Amino acid sequence: MTAQPTLAEVRAWPATIPVAKAATALGCSRAQLYRLIRAGVSPVRTLSLGQERVVVITASLVRVLSGEEEFLPDDERLSA
Repeated sequence: MTAQPTLAEVRAWPATIPVAKAATALGCSRAQLYRLIRAGVSPVRTLSLGQERVVVITASLVRVLSGEEEFLPDDERLSA
């Protein structure tokens, strides 16, 4: 398993990252993060690029890791 990156390292990442890389930062498996994304309850915001590619928005990951953003399922984000 890859070592969990520091917040400073995550801040230096590109604007979007693969789900596997975000999962490592969150301390969960890639499969678990994909399940959360499909269920609409992911702690980080994502972008769907076509039918099969999903990337994580790094700024959202930084906010979650730093405690700046409370987790809201996608449907609650839209109504907030």
